[in-house]
Amino acid sequence: MRIRHWDRIGNGGLGFTELGFGSAPLGNLYKTVSEEDAFGILDAAWQSGVRYYDTAPLYGLGLSERRVGRFLTTKPQDEFIISTKVGRLLQACSPEQRTGIGKFFDTPNRREVYDYSYDGVMRSFEISLERTGLDRFDILLAHDLDVFTHGTLERCHTYLDQFMRGGYHAMLSLRDQGVVKAIGGGINEWQMCQALAEQGDFDLFLLAGRYTLLEQDALETFLPMCEERGIGIVLGGPYNSGILARGPTTGAQYDYSEAPLHVIERVKRIDVICRRHDVAMIEAALNFPLHHPAVVSVIPGGQSISEVNANRAILGKELPSALWAELKAAGLLRDDAPPLNITSPA
Repeated sequence: MRIRHWDRIGNGGLGFTELGFGSAPLGNLYKTVSEEDAFGILDAAWQSGVRYYDTAPLYGLGLSERRVGRFLTTKPQDEFIISTKVGRLLQACSPEQRTGIGKFFDTPNRREVYDYSYDGVMRSFEISLERTGLDRFDILLAHDLDVFTHGTLERCHTYLDQFMRGGYHAMLSLRDQGVVKAIGGGINEWQMCQALAEQGDFDLFLLAGRYTLLEQDALETFLPMCEERGIGIVLGGPYNSGILARGPTTGAQYDYSEAPLHVIERVKRIDVICRRHDVAMIEAALNFPLHHPAVVSVIPGGQSISEVNANRAILGKELPSALWAELKAAGLLRDDAPPLNITSPA
C-alpha cells in the first residue's frame, strides 16, 4: 500500500498508509461486534496493509480503544501509527444514564463528561494509554469541538475557549516533549477546524465527512489554508456514514442519521453518472479525497472482514477522467476540486 509521508515541523514525521482504519464500528456502533469478530476485522485490515489506526474514548465508551490496543500490542511498535482523542472523560453510571443508547450497543455503563481543560486532557491521555495497553500514541486529537456535537455555536465556543486556555497547552507540552508526534482535532465541521488552525499551532485534522464525493465546501478556505501551512488531513467518513457506499436506498445513513430527501436526491444523481462510466459509486467515494494534496489518509470504518477487504480492493483504482468531468459539469463536484485540469464534456 502506498505511503504518504508527512513532516510539518521537522520531527521525523509520520508515514501514513493511504487507507487507514476508523475504529468507531468496533465500539459496537449501530450493532454488536463480538470480541472474536473485532480481532478478525483488525487482523484483516493489517493483512491488507493498513498501518494507521484511529480510535477514541467515545467509541463504545472505551470498548474501541481496548480492542484496538489489544490487537496492536501484538504488533511491532515501529510498524503502525495510532491516534486517539481527548475532550471527554468517561464516568461510571447507571444503565439508563449511559451515553449513546440506541447508537452504541453492549458497552460499559459510562457517561461522557466534556472536559477540554489542561488537567482533563492530560487525564484522558493517561487513561487511554492504560485502556489500550500501549506505550504511546502518535497523534492526539481534540474531539468534537463542533456545533454538531454541542448543539449551539455559543456552547461550542465555550468549549473552544476552555480548550485554547487549557487543553491546547497540554497537547503542546506532550508534542514538545516528544511524547506524541502530532496534535490536532477530530471534528465534524471544517469551519471549526479552520477556527482552531487560526488560533493555534496544529499539525493534523481528522475531518469527518466534510470533504467527500457528496460535499466539498471545505475547499472554500480551509483546505487551501492546510495546503499552504503543511497541515495534514485525515479524511474520516468518506462514505458520509454509509450513503455513498450503499447508495440512496430507504433508510440510508447520512451523518449518523437517516438521510434527508435532498441528500438522497443528490446521491441518486451522483450514482447515475458513476454508473454511466462503469464505476461503482463506492469506488469514486473512497478514492476522490486522495486526489487532494493535503489528504494523508482516508479512514472508512469496517464492521466486517468483507467490508475491510472491499475497501482495500478499490483503493487506488484508476477512474476515468471523464467521470470527474461529468460530475463537475453537472454541478455535483466543485470545479476547484482535484483532480484539476479536467475538461468538461461539451
